[in-house]
Amino acid sequence: MAKTKTSSAVKQRYNEKAYDRLAITIPKGRKAIVETCAATKDESINGMVNRLLRIELGLSEEDWKRTDDATGGT
Repeated sequence: MAKTKTSSAVKQRYNEKAYDRLAITIPKGRKAIVETCAATKDESINGMVNRLLRIELGLSEEDWKRTDDATGGT
């Protein structure tokens, strides 16, 4: 089945409702090492950043995914 603009729009609406977005900036020339680090752990960069933030905030995976707790673990 071919993807349609409608299915993309539906996904975009869901993502806007379910997720917040962050943009990170890193020093020039560090992108490749970050990509390699994530790949060696079988993760995307987004997954790696989420894992590191979750650990830093002292949250379990379940707590991290829960949307009713905006205060975090600090």
